[in-house]
Amino acid sequence: MTDQITPQPGIMEIALYQGGASHIAGQSDVVKLSSNENPYGAGEAAREAYQRAVHDLHRYPSTDHAALRLALAAQYGLDADRIICGVGSDEILTMIAQAYAGVGDEVVYTEHGFTLYPIIAQMVGATPVKVAERERVVDVDAILAACTDRTRLVYLANPNNPTGTMIGGNEVARLADGLPPQAILVLDGAYAEYVEGYDGGARLVDARQNVVMTRTFSKIYGLGGLRIGWGYGPRPIIDVLNRVRQPFNLSNTQLAVAEAAVKDQAHVAKSRENNTRLRAWMAEALAEHGVPSDTSCANFILARFASEEEALAADAYLKSQGLIVRIVSSYGLPKCLRITVGDESACRRVAHAIGQFKGGAR
Repeated sequence: MTDQITPQPGIMEIALYQGGASHIAGQSDVVKLSSNENPYGAGEAAREAYQRAVHDLHRYPSTDHAALRLALAAQYGLDADRIICGVGSDEILTMIAQAYAGVGDEVVYTEHGFTLYPIIAQMVGATPVKVAERERVVDVDAILAACTDRTRLVYLANPNNPTGTMIGGNEVARLADGLPPQAILVLDGAYAEYVEGYDGGARLVDARQNVVMTRTFSKIYGLGGLRIGWGYGPRPIIDVLNRVRQPFNLSNTQLAVAEAAVKDQAHVAKSRENNTRLRAWMAEALAEHGVPSDTSCANFILARFASEEEALAADAYLKSQGLIVRIVSSYGLPKCLRITVGDESACRRVAHAIGQFKGGAR
């Protein structure tokens, strides 16, 4: 009688998340530019911490993540007691929904926002509400107009994935101030470190009681394979999240490597500088071949083609040249390809391949 064993409402409506591809059949010289990973990997300090962590594999980790929280607080000028750590920022984003949204509630996100947001809403039984952007840029007025007395969460990635665009601090503050009283603004800062001098919304969190910021070690820190993230919010919200967090959600290895990584800001600065330089170069090179992109504030560009057919053909040609990029039709951008900014060699290979493609080498 398995027909009586059914999942919670909304679960079967969730479309499975598709990560960036990693392999091309029959090719060995492959460059993966589909998941916005740091092409330089983790810093030396993080690698050394990973090697040392082998000695503690038999030990349970701390439940309060105190050392990592103190390191994050020292680096970013935050209150350590208001930091929470998780299995990537994804876990923090999910815990917020588990704690504050459910059946009958609404979760707002933008039309080209991270595809995990509606998945999280459906996971907890809430209704995802998609809001239009304006030329691939978040429209604060549209978000505010979409909010109702059922709105519990508004997810906003800034810079946004996969568009690479972002809105300024004044607009984010206007959004926070205009939300209904029961709603929380969740600022997803996965790419915040790629913007020189940007705090990811930390000061806004300090000034408001309805804003939570999330961050990750998966991007500029080069630790995507370890899945480490963190959040910062008002004390009452962080207290609630700690009540739904699994006590041993991060291992000794994750905690030690993340602590070493956050203290190695030289690696962060070098990664940011290289990304800024090569991002501008690649965007200009593609534009010269007739493939425009919006000004990106992250570690990728969103290459725009004339049609979905051309975008798919370009993707196929790039694969034939050993280059894996990301088709983003699932984000409502069927005419676009998201291309991670790799190292200099990878960027030159992409530009050369796109030039060949546009020149008729198909």
